[in-house]
Amino acid sequence: MAKLEVTWVKSGIGYPENQKLVIRSLGLRKLNHTVTHADTPEIRGKINKVSHLVKVKEVE
Repeated sequence: MAKLEVTWVKSGIGYPENQKLVIRSLGLRKLNHTVTHADTPEIRGKINKVSHLVKVKEVE
């Protein structure tokens, strides 16, 4: 199964609280923090909601 590396690259200040909660639910704690997730529809939906705040890279 494919994996996704998600990196938090832009601050959530000035964005709605629900987007900040999505960042936390992805496991991101600070700016430039990177986490790896399985490529599932749930994770893709979260990434889509905060795509302007994160950078995504597919890994094997």
